[in-house]
Amino acid sequence: MKKTTHTDPHPAAGPELLDAYRPWADAHVFFDAAGIPFTGPVDGPLARRSAAWERRLHETPNGHLLRRNALFDALRGSSRLHLLHVTHALEQISRQGVLYPSGGCLVGSVYCAPLTPTDRGYRMHNLAEYILTKEAPAGLARLGVTDRAPTPLIFEIDLPPQAYRGLAGVDYLRLGLIHLGIYRHLEYLLSAAERHRLRDAVVARVRNSAVFLATAAAVAHQGLRIGAAPFLRMLVDAVPRLPILGYLYFEALSEYLMLHSTSRQTRHLADLGELNNRLYKDVLFASYPGTAGKFDLAVFHPGPEQLPGLLRPIDPTVDPGHAADYLVERISHLVAARLIAPGEVPGAWHHTRWEFDALTPRFGPLLGHLIHRELRTFGRYPDFYFYFDQYKALQAWNYWNHMDIVAPFNGTMPKGEVGINPAYPHLGHRVWRAERDDTGHVHPVEQLPLTIAPRLVDIKYTLMRNNQWAAPASSAA
Repeated sequence: MKKTTHTDPHPAAGPELLDAYRPWADAHVFFDAAGIPFTGPVDGPLARRSAAWERRLHETPNGHLLRRNALFDALRGSSRLHLLHVTHALEQISRQGVLYPSGGCLVGSVYCAPLTPTDRGYRMHNLAEYILTKEAPAGLARLGVTDRAPTPLIFEIDLPPQAYRGLAGVDYLRLGLIHLGIYRHLEYLLSAAERHRLRDAVVARVRNSAVFLATAAAVAHQGLRIGAAPFLRMLVDAVPRLPILGYLYFEALSEYLMLHSTSRQTRHLADLGELNNRLYKDVLFASYPGTAGKFDLAVFHPGPEQLPGLLRPIDPTVDPGHAADYLVERISHLVAARLIAPGEVPGAWHHTRWEFDALTPRFGPLLGHLIHRELRTFGRYPDFYFYFDQYKALQAWNYWNHMDIVAPFNGTMPKGEVGINPAYPHLGHRVWRAERDDTGHVHPVEQLPLTIAPRLVDIKYTLMRNNQWAAPASSAA
């Protein structure tokens, strides 16, 4: 029998994982040497509009950071990468000697942010600083935990010669077809009646959101002009039925703020090569006070009348009216590009056959996102949900190893979210417990004998989504 290694064309993979190579490649954003994402051949109206959006984004006040930024510099740099991870469960992790990755926007990696070595210690990326000093403490306070504080961990990652030297970021908004494929592979964990009920539930969600989807498609494909207020009201009404729209709304608003802010703090961070993460973090806290550590973007839907009062206190340099008009076009484009099957230009919506199998060719990505969300609370399936995400992580790890990707990042925006591939066969790493000094730099104070295991921790036990404190020892992450 032939021995397989990670350099084989199809490393240790069954047919289902092999079939997943193309959708996982499609779920990543690849950048060339100049930091320009590969958009593929411009052979259709949506492809041309995607290329136009790339130009438009780069022409914003901070658009240059989409091509050249601290995250890209770190990933392109030397053969050694320094990252910061924040944990609330160092005692459990140290007792076991194992750190587990989690799901979320980085799929199945250890969530980190870049560190920059200086002669005064390691300078944290502003994303890491916000999590360590504001978001994580607020999350513990919400849980009523007073006997511990978030702990920064410094990871030193060795990049072997064969490691992928390009830039490949996973865009979680592009995972719809992957979610659909995994469900189809695992659907027989449900009974026939449960499968039927699930399909009917997601079809009803799409059918009852058809007016919004048709409007967004018309804006994206036909240049329909519609006022920001009526469009955003339709969006707000549709979010409870199509929770993925809450994610699109949040990402579009975050993108606008980071690219258009001209505040002193934003300009200072831009000089360091960083997009200002505080802006969208503050939007979350302001929109949903008291939810630190338990964010649910599926319910993110501030109405048009709320935007001025939400944005002005956070950044007076941003024009809420301009932001609202931007959101109409950007969200419409994201709906067309991320939720509707590639190449599909919606026609007469009232002729749609509202059955699951009939909708799949046109709305496969949207159905996948809806099923992925629905399964969290659907009948008996929450008991299986962990394995659904674990299977998704297996596919991601298999693809990353195929590409020799050691440190995938969040490809929706290069805002500083980077992960460690826990399944990489040649992962050389060292871990230190760190402390923050009065200048804001972090310093390694104790090396820890920790390994990284390719097994997901249940998402409810992770720091940013902790729904309860009484976590079993095996879920420290």
